[in-house]
Amino acid sequence: MIIEQIWTGNSLRNFNYLVACPETGEALAIDPLDVDKCLATATARQWTIRQIFNTHEHGDHIGGNSKLAAATGAPIIAHRNAVTHIPNVSRGVGAGDVIQIGATVVLQCMDTPGHTMSHICLLSQTSPPALFSGDTFFNAGAGNCHNGGHPEELFETFESQLQPLDDATRIYPGHDYLVNNLEFTLDREPDNEAARSLLAEVAAQDPNDALITTMGQEREINVFLRLDSPAVIAQLKDMLPDPDAPPDRRTVFLKLRELRNRW
Repeated sequence: MIIEQIWTGNSLRNFNYLVACPETGEALAIDPLDVDKCLATATARQWTIRQIFNTHEHGDHIGGNSKLAAATGAPIIAHRNAVTHIPNVSRGVGAGDVIQIGATVVLQCMDTPGHTMSHICLLSQTSPPALFSGDTFFNAGAGNCHNGGHPEELFETFESQLQPLDDATRIYPGHDYLVNNLEFTLDREPDNEAARSLLAEVAAQDPNDALITTMGQEREINVFLRLDSPAVIAQLKDMLPDPDAPPDRRTVFLKLRELRNRW
């Protein structure tokens, strides 16, 4: 499996992706907002875009669908419950469904509500281990729930589906928010030396050559995965219903998401 991360350079800091089969050159375009860059990348790599996939229904993820479909003839795939919000979807998918790319690449659909209630992440079943996480899970962060989502659902997605992923899994999110997310982690966990060291490394990175984190790294730097950290809990003490009782993981997550909303 070959992965091209495409930096759009827009104000929302979107990433688009092409995932290609090395044997056939067939490719899947994920959230292809910047169609010209996606087509140029495919041409340069001598790939043929055969399918378009949307992680969810927000405009900055589906805005390039019609133009790319017109240029390539590729069908559009999305969550089966988002088909009324995304024009011209040819295939609705849900948890456990697979997307085959060429002869060698298989991606499995994970139904991951929270950012929206109709969000799909794609987990590779082909080397390298990778998660295309849309706006559910960011490098060092978690998606917001402002436009059709719910923080309780997001917690369940993190707890039951993301936490169990293998440490080697590479994380490919829908946006470049790494620097801000690391700064939030340090605001909540000031003694997190892994986050502090990484922030110094990536503060001036070129998003055209962005760091790809792994799940193992995320467990060290992503405060939304560090719900049992004594330092994180101590920082939340004044927000807890009973400051003297150890909070459960759900409560910590929801308080962190609330803080991130206005941070």
